[in-house]
Amino acid sequence: MFKRAIILSGGLGTRLKPFTAAIPKPLMPIGEKAVLEIQIERLVQYGFREIILATNYKSQYIENFFGDGSRYGIKLTISKEEKPLGTVGPIKLLEDVLDEPFLVMNGDILSLVDFDEMYQFALKQLTDLTVGIKKMIMPFAFGNIFFDGDRVTKIEEKPDIVTYALAGIYIMKPSILTKIPADEYYGMDTLMQSMLVDNEQIAKYEINEYWLDIGNIHDFEKAQAEYHKFV
Repeated sequence: MFKRAIILSGGLGTRLKPFTAAIPKPLMPIGEKAVLEIQIERLVQYGFREIILATNYKSQYIENFFGDGSRYGIKLTISKEEKPLGTVGPIKLLEDVLDEPFLVMNGDILSLVDFDEMYQFALKQLTDLTVGIKKMIMPFAFGNIFFDGDRVTKIEEKPDIVTYALAGIYIMKPSILTKIPADEYYGMDTLMQSMLVDNEQIAKYEINEYWLDIGNIHDFEKAQAEYHKFV
């Protein structure tokens, strides 16, 4: 099956200023490569043969950097939104070409997930949307105390908080496009809430491999230190 991916590359990168004042966030360097380069190379590794970069901020920089994608052995195209459309709105612009299930990925995510395995999993689900999730374990700074009336019954010393986060990687089927309004700012959270209100199922795929959102300075510096994992 022909596999297509969309990388959302139009963010302003406000949390990475002043770096993003000069270059768009997806072109920020991690080691010797730009974030988008790492993403594209990994998608190619897992059999994706067309990649669309959905851009806005400093779009020309991205277009000049990647050209037509021939050096990666794929078809690469640039889709430019004329105004901010959120995390789902830009996908509606591509409605005419999205005739097969496709992957959508935020342009500030680094992950060693098996993209093909996730894609094949999503194909088997009777849902229009499969969302990647990542288990997050965060240390709690205080001890947790339990009590019955005025008597303490148990102390739990600084327990970890376990939660699951949306990982910014999704598989969508073309029929989902009917749920996205045209020419309107529309986010992934809004789309998911709308689907749940309408009792439509959403599948989840847990990412157990390395995953990092480099949207802020701290995590960008962490990615630099862990660059060896991607080479």
